[in-house]
Amino acid sequence: MEENDVVRSLAALAQGARLRVFRALVIAGHQGMTPGVMSEGSGIPPATLSFHLKELMNAGLVSQERQGRNLIYRASFEHMNALLGYLTENCCQGDACAVDAVTNCSSC
Repeated sequence: MEENDVVRSLAALAQGARLRVFRALVIAGHQGMTPGVMSEGSGIPPATLSFHLKELMNAGLVSQERQGRNLIYRASFEHMNALLGYLTENCCQGDACAVDAVTNCSSC
């Protein structure tokens, strides 16, 4: 992962509403969620939610898929794991540590 991608991802997550939306999508897993479900669950108005989802998509943290009339948003687990890997790459001065369990989310 390139440093510019890391900066863009961290900047997107450095806002409370976007962080909550991203975490909700991580919890939802590969099933993802529609904006309507996210708006109801988070209390974020639809127009504001749309702005935040766009920022998360631009950072590569979220993907969008059309299913019929619905848009389904999903967390990009590959991107998330790459970001965590970048942040912990030189953890513990190269010694093995517990971080491997976090950076290699096997259920993702």
